[in-house]
Amino acid sequence: MKIAVVGGGPGGYVAAIRAAQLGASVTLVEKQHLGGTCLNIGCIPTKCLLHSAELLADIKEQGKAIGVEASDVRINFPQVIQHKNEVSKKLTSGIASLLKANKIKKIDGEAYFLGAKKMSVLKNDGTEEPLDADAYILATGSANSVPPIPGIKDNPNCIDSTGALSLKELPKSMVVIGGGVIGLELACAYAAFGTKVTVVEAMDHMLPMLDGDLTKIGVAHMKKMGIEFYLECPVQSVAANPAGAEVVCKSKDNQTIRFVAEKVLVAVGRHANTDSLRLDAGGIKHEKGRILVNEKMETSVPGIYAIGDCVKGYAHLAHTASAMGEVAAENIMGLSAAYDERTNPTCVYMEPEAASVGLTEEQAKARGIDYTVGKFPMSANGKALILNGGEGLVKIIAGKQYGEVLGMHIIGPRATDLIAEGALAISVEATLDELISTIHSHPTVTETMREAALDAEGRAIHMVSRR
Repeated sequence: MKIAVVGGGPGGYVAAIRAAQLGASVTLVEKQHLGGTCLNIGCIPTKCLLHSAELLADIKEQGKAIGVEASDVRINFPQVIQHKNEVSKKLTSGIASLLKANKIKKIDGEAYFLGAKKMSVLKNDGTEEPLDADAYILATGSANSVPPIPGIKDNPNCIDSTGALSLKELPKSMVVIGGGVIGLELACAYAAFGTKVTVVEAMDHMLPMLDGDLTKIGVAHMKKMGIEFYLECPVQSVAANPAGAEVVCKSKDNQTIRFVAEKVLVAVGRHANTDSLRLDAGGIKHEKGRILVNEKMETSVPGIYAIGDCVKGYAHLAHTASAMGEVAAENIMGLSAAYDERTNPTCVYMEPEAASVGLTEEQAKARGIDYTVGKFPMSANGKALILNGGEGLVKIIAGKQYGEVLGMHIIGPRATDLIAEGALAISVEATLDELISTIHSHPTVTETMREAALDAEGRAIHMVSRR
């Protein structure tokens, strides 16, 4: 079986490796960098900046209280960027080695459809090469969206997330357009570095993918960091200014508000990166470039699959793409696999970090589900007190009748690591009783998850029950 994978990001390279493990002869086409957005200009680089920011904040804000005194603590921004580059290079080099070890052929170029199940590659050296395969996996990812706001494209001080990860100097001020994950993660990093950050959002809330209780805690912390928020404040235009740029907004009471900053980070979402594929030529059904797939990740054309950010209706997350990649490869190779969105966690690396899987309380209420809620504050957990002073919360949504876990939501230290327990609970249809009967080691932050389950049954041990 010959399989061609178009795109070498976290979806594409995982699909290629899994297919090779199952005995396929695999060719992977990548125009730029192995690892895609995630490893080069997304997940990994952002977390490098956030780690530097968190360490700086810990020393400044917590150091003296825990007996670690340091003088003249400051940020070396060029070194921050260099560290980010070194980590990305190490990871992308590792992927190249994995492809080689799995005997996967790599073509540097851009693949596109010539017709039904017929593709070609415009190679980076300018030559063409046919891309012949029995099955194809499209994994071209997404790209930053640029809103049609007058002045944005003309001002070099308006940057996207890629630009924010490659600045040469630390800006004194920054306006972030958009209150989603990308905007707020970078807002936290730059605010910790000392940049004056202002976030403007057209909607009346931020981080809609998170449970409301988590968002409240996260926004409160970011305000303590000095970040200012303006909700229901759509941007009208961006004008030139000697300081960098002037962002002109309209407030919810119809007043004009102007913000001046050295840099303007435009973080209003991403769109499917499929223009170069020429989907119509291949007969692939799509909606404005977002490819339609079934649970097996197969497109409207048998034998052609699509995964990750370029498909319609799923979260734009690296681990989503990787899971889809394995599903696609296994179906092509004769196994039966299906993508299950229920166990897909959302992680937000703001400060404190947050993670969510399954139904939020708002979603359970909207669906008319009879549910119960368990909550446990990080302030009552010994390890969390040590790590960040006990800021945060664990919240569990469970079915009222049987106690099955429907959702788990965490904000606090190591939330993005802890959420895997919630995903596993949903996957195996675990109940509150099963979480409770599982012994959680002490002292760890994981104890908060058992206590939240106990609270859902009205019998929390380390706090006074709300029932």
